[in-house]
Amino acid sequence: MHGVRQAAVPSGVYVVGDAHGDGKPGDGETPVHAVEVGAFEIDTTAVTNADWAAFTDATGYVTEAEAYGFSAVFHLAVAAESGDVISSADRTPWWLGVRGADWQHPGGRHSSVEGLDDHPVVHVTWNDARAYCAWAGRSLPTEAEWEIASRGGVEGARYPWGDDLPARDEEGEWPCNIWQGSFPEANTCEDGWLTTAPVRSFQPNGYGLWQTVGNVWEWCADWFDPGYYSRSPRTDPCGPQAGTAKVLRGGSYLCHDSYCNRYRNAARSANTPDSSMGNAGFRTVARVIT
Repeated sequence: MHGVRQAAVPSGVYVVGDAHGDGKPGDGETPVHAVEVGAFEIDTTAVTNADWAAFTDATGYVTEAEAYGFSAVFHLAVAAESGDVISSADRTPWWLGVRGADWQHPGGRHSSVEGLDDHPVVHVTWNDARAYCAWAGRSLPTEAEWEIASRGGVEGARYPWGDDLPARDEEGEWPCNIWQGSFPEANTCEDGWLTTAPVRSFQPNGYGLWQTVGNVWEWCADWFDPGYYSRSPRTDPCGPQAGTAKVLRGGSYLCHDSYCNRYRNAARSANTPDSSMGNAGFRTVARVIT
């Protein structure tokens, strides 16, 4: 079953939202507000390829990308025949629909996850993540829980490590896996990775969580509504009752200030629950019953 190490987050009142004016108005990161949540345990890492393989081996589960026969791959990560590329997005042409791309073939049919057991599973939809949670007796975090956990006990900070933009430290190390170079044409890979990094790369936050920002977007339980913060309940907010897209948090290896600065604790994004792509995964939670 689910074997990811856990971090304990105590019950309490926490402040969430963008306190720095960094977000785009359409993302709905304000107003900054207090929320009260019960205690919960959360995965210290994203669910890995090895974790996902244990689930599929036990259940025979087929992801939506496998059922559809294609998924979205970043153009520099494609490992497929030219005939496998079936589409590109109008506003984001660096995303390509690739036949044969799925969690076992993240770049297309000429790729594999061999040697990537400790990388986050990708090309899983929100629906896929929920299926894993049902098998494991877990849940996806609410976005309030996710943000509280990502902050690691540091209120108001932009990032898990503080307010400063990502930069090399005195040892020459980066704090997270994001894009370096000129997006989307040239990634200098100064942090060591073009796409995903192992889930225990860089440094954990104050709660012991690894890579809540950068690396891969993480699905949350909530429906997305950019106006939700203005009316959300104070106690255990869990999002609107309905919607068309599910919340994603944390940014990914493609984030860069020139295009997407959503590798922040408060940043919000969303996609439809049946969408799969090469830069989105998830971690899970369990609420503590008192």
